[in-house]
Amino acid sequence: MDNFPNDSGRRVVADQAGLNSFLTKMYGNMTLAVLVSALSAYLTLNVFAQQVLVYFQQHPGMVWLILLLPIALTMGISFSATRNPVGGFIMLMLVAVIYGVEFALIAGAFTSANITAAFISSAAVFATMALYGSVTKRDLSKFGAHAMAALVALIIASIINIFLKSPAITYIFSYIAVIIFVVLTAWDAQKMKQIYLNYSNENSVMGLAIVGALQLYLDFVNLFISFLQIFGMSDRD
Repeated sequence: MDNFPNDSGRRVVADQAGLNSFLTKMYGNMTLAVLVSALSAYLTLNVFAQQVLVYFQQHPGMVWLILLLPIALTMGISFSATRNPVGGFIMLMLVAVIYGVEFALIAGAFTSANITAAFISSAAVFATMALYGSVTKRDLSKFGAHAMAALVALIIASIINIFLKSPAITYIFSYIAVIIFVVLTAWDAQKMKQIYLNYSNENSVMGLAIVGALQLYLDFVNLFISFLQIFGMSDRD
């Protein structure tokens, strides 16, 4: 006679329910960050355009601040969100606002059609790869490691191209960036799922969701920028 309680089925259901809740929080926060960036860009372009232009003309050093501050906030989220989820959420929203301002500043170089096409393309690609990363049983860590190495090489090459000023190289790099962030999106989605399963008992679930939302938000942003460059440069040819 079996004297052990047969609760394995209930445990699996509970684990799946917890995972679903985590994924909902993560993708919900990521989506909110994208919407905040879109709103920030819209307000910068259409409501406060004159004030923003005058402000940056009077304070040119602020351009460096909006370029570097998101990096500091990103590091802050990565190191502190699991201990302070509220602080991590606030920093994520600040990152989203700042990137929205940055998008507004570069949007003048592109048409509304370019921006719309880039957003739709990046959203479709992101959703497809995030879903794949969340459900696939295949280990994507090797592909993710190769993509990270390629990203480092691309960043170095892009810095060199700042001095070369080659549009052709920029165009090619944009396609390479799309491929890299397609892989990273799937990998990050899978990685955060595994992190939840392995460490949710030791860390705040909301904190982990904020960290995951940041990673996926940055993947989406880089996909959007890469597609924007592709569509924008294609129109000029």
